[in-house]
Amino acid sequence: MTGGYVYARHLIENLQATGWRVEVLSLPVGFPRPTDEEIHQTRRLFEALPPGSLVLVDGLAFGATPRVVFDGLQLNFVALVHHPLALETGLTDAERQRLKESERVALNAACRVIVTSPFTADTLVESYGVPRSKLDVALPGTDQKQRAERNKSPPQLLTVATVTHRKGYDVLVGALAQLADLAWTAISIGSLAREPDTVAKLKIFAQNSHIAARIEFRGEVSAETLEAEYNRASIFVLPSRYEGYGMAFAEALAHGLPVVACASGAVPLTVPKNASLLVPVDNVEALSLALRRLLCDSNLSDSLSNAAWEHAQGLPSWANTGTSVATALSAVTR
Repeated sequence: MTGGYVYARHLIENLQATGWRVEVLSLPVGFPRPTDEEIHQTRRLFEALPPGSLVLVDGLAFGATPRVVFDGLQLNFVALVHHPLALETGLTDAERQRLKESERVALNAACRVIVTSPFTADTLVESYGVPRSKLDVALPGTDQKQRAERNKSPPQLLTVATVTHRKGYDVLVGALAQLADLAWTAISIGSLAREPDTVAKLKIFAQNSHIAARIEFRGEVSAETLEAEYNRASIFVLPSRYEGYGMAFAEALAHGLPVVACASGAVPLTVPKNASLLVPVDNVEALSLALRRLLCDSNLSDSLSNAAWEHAQGLPSWANTGTSVATALSAVTR
């Protein structure tokens, strides 16, 4: 389950708990690359809603929806943006430009725009022309967690993210290949269905690097299994090329895990310096060196772990997230 779906599930629960009546509307599955028929289906779904309805649309669909879908509808649209669509990696220049223009038009048609980090808010103001007065920030919540034991032998490296190019798995496998002389195991938890070609190439890369037996791609797992893996982990590592917030990083901090990541997007704002080792994007050698330092220096690893655990005590709850979104929605209905 992606961070966006987790956010949506908690948001629905918390809005309902505070008295909001929430009806979930499932849009066609083709977004952010909808077919013409899916665009027509989306228009028909919106047309069926009562005039004056408040419609909160995830940015994955909202930013890729043509303006014609919204025109003439007596509905109050609010966009929920985790990160701009055009900042996904692996796009052609034409795709990136098309998505950026589509999202710019769509966001400026919204009554309000809710984002999940101040970093994304700044991006929408600077690159998409969204007025700051129309933006609200609702940070993802983080539940209180049990602190990870971190004493597994060999040390276990945990990555939690859908296996896509943007998440930097190729950089991770390359870095791990340089650590074959050390004891470690690595577990990846996250969907393998989004980019099957990426998954296939990673497995071949790991096989050719003679470390395939030490890396396990688990795919999607239950919440209970995910929690157990966080508790068994020694280090959390995720070299994303871009993050609009990074809910998995917050989860790792909540378990008191030292974090190794890239200084990309909102990551430096989500993960404190004293709890992490941040390296440049796409730098295999730097990532490998950071992991080696933690695997070989227990004092450094313990120091980062303690800082992560302390920082996590101040992270917002999902109730805080729900309150922030409810405040933004209420501003539309007033």
